[in-house]
Amino acid sequence: MQDAIPLIDPALTPPPIKGAAALAHRAYEGRGLDELLAFISRPTATEAEAAALVLDSAFAHQLRFRAKQAAALQTQALDRAALFRVAESFAPHSERPLRLLALMAPGDLMVNTPLDFITAHLDVRLDLLFVRPGRPLPAQMPEHDAAFFAVSESDPATLARLAPLFRLWPRPVLNDPARCLCLTRDGVADGLRATPGVQTPRIARATRADLAAGIAYPAVIRPVGSHAGQDLEFLDGPAALAGYLAECAADAFFVAEFIDYRAPDGLFHKYRVVFIDHAPFVCHMAASEHWMVHYLNAGMSVSAHKRGLEAEAFASFDTGFATRHRAALAAVDAWVGLDYHQIDCAEAPDGRLLLFEADSAAIIHLMDPPDLFPYKPAQMRRVMEAFAAMLRSRAGQARAAA
Repeated sequence: MQDAIPLIDPALTPPPIKGAAALAHRAYEGRGLDELLAFISRPTATEAEAAALVLDSAFAHQLRFRAKQAAALQTQALDRAALFRVAESFAPHSERPLRLLALMAPGDLMVNTPLDFITAHLDVRLDLLFVRPGRPLPAQMPEHDAAFFAVSESDPATLARLAPLFRLWPRPVLNDPARCLCLTRDGVADGLRATPGVQTPRIARATRADLAAGIAYPAVIRPVGSHAGQDLEFLDGPAALAGYLAECAADAFFVAEFIDYRAPDGLFHKYRVVFIDHAPFVCHMAASEHWMVHYLNAGMSVSAHKRGLEAEAFASFDTGFATRHRAALAAVDAWVGLDYHQIDCAEAPDGRLLLFEADSAAIIHLMDPPDLFPYKPAQMRRVMEAFAAMLRSRAGQARAAA
């Protein structure tokens, strides 16, 4: 049976939470679990306020890598309430902030678009509505100027459930859930392989039995559903595969061809580009001696040379990288078909755009210390203002149409 869209109740005020972004900023500074829990500590007078406190506690445990405890706490919170308001903000709100409602799924920080990392710096009020398997939507929801369908490709069942609601929602909507269903690693690679100017590694899903039949080397392997380099390994032959399978408990894997994308300076340069209302913005460029590039393991904070490379990548992006790959970036954005999404990419040896991943759940943030990364605040504020402009445009278009 199809879900009924909740009725809008202008008087409805969800219980306040600190939210993942406010806690992440403190975790990024090295604060421990006890300090995070002290930050969220507050008295609660109602069942909903108690649920909000437990949800904040779940975020704190997630950020200190206590996944089982975080999942149990999140379940406890969502058993009590489905709606929450992110009250912690780094920017003052006006008397009439833009009101954004995000439809979310239960899970870790990679399951949903982490909107509060952006909205916390804007004049935007963010409410979260959690959609749980086997549970109806709440009967009422708060008034909002736009709704953002925030569930990522990692929860296809919830995306399929939300897809018909996207078309019927009574307020302007962003990020069609039906498009997110296409953003699996192998789906992106296959869907964009023939795109002019784009190179994607060949990726196949494989079970342990499939792997026993042999694969082509060199290759890169990771469990299906893993993120941020978890259990991601380079394989140069059968012995490496055997050792990997002995250590990894997963049963399903993505196996990708390895593409050596070292730049002329001998480093691997990997870009994160966010598309906001179909315009590309660079959010970081990590340079590493290792092929598996993640910003936190690339040594950016300890290398002035690498930070200089990133600063130059920021300064020249619009006239350099984005110009060289204008057609390819536009084709990727059109294929993805979302209002807001990100890609991780590089430049292939033959000059094409080398696309690793496209999704909607990457964290776009303003957490890096400005004394080490003085070139970042202006660019990230530009990104966040573009997001705000997109929200205002959608809300304004709806008012004009009415």
